[in-house]
Amino acid sequence: MQMTKKGPVYQLTFMPRFFPVNCYIVDEETELTLVDAALGFNAKQILLSIKVMKKPLTQIIITHAHGDHIGALDAVKREWPDAVVSMSRRDARLLAGDTNLLPDEPDSPIKGGVPKNVQTQPDRLLEEGDRVGSLKVVSTPGHTPGSISLLDTRNQFLIAGDALQTRGGIAVSGTFKALFPFPAFATWNKQEALKSAQKIRQLNPQLLAVGHGRMISKPLDAIDLAIFESKKNLQ
Repeated sequence: MQMTKKGPVYQLTFMPRFFPVNCYIVDEETELTLVDAALGFNAKQILLSIKVMKKPLTQIIITHAHGDHIGALDAVKREWPDAVVSMSRRDARLLAGDTNLLPDEPDSPIKGGVPKNVQTQPDRLLEEGDRVGSLKVVSTPGHTPGSISLLDTRNQFLIAGDALQTRGGIAVSGTFKALFPFPAFATWNKQEALKSAQKIRQLNPQLLAVGHGRMISKPLDAIDLAIFESKKNLQ
């Protein structure tokens, strides 16, 4: 595991050379928020990282219901039973095993692995604009119908889940990257993903933190490049 710190955001990266999977710990001064929960066998390292910080984990936020973002959720919740688990109302349906589309959603098959053996259910269902500590919820569908990003209102740092990737080159979810194609294979709807990337760009984030790949400081030019490539591929 690698840990990288940018301000109050700690990126935990597992299998960095082969299949990098990130989750994040956000320091809220007196307590901690975990964003995503990586894979099941990453639980010990996540819990050790929290222990080293010597602050209580009070919030767990899941950006979307894929297995590489919720794998260690049960283990973390067992260790921190009072931590409030939050995710979007829409992706909570996926977590519960409902893969049906809503009437107003594009008719694209939902892709990616949603584990069937996760016991932990969300305590709080999130909507656009909700706040969890310093983090503001931004609805960014595309990778999944209920994907969310989280904007830290203290510094404009954005944790984007799989709305974008930086491994193998900056890309909007759904844009194929030969060096790391997996997020593209697991993306529900490329058009919605492009809209979400444009929405992220309008927020003028000062840091981009994603599920797969390194964090980027001052990421606007990189996001513009990803949006340009996504538009070109969708023509």
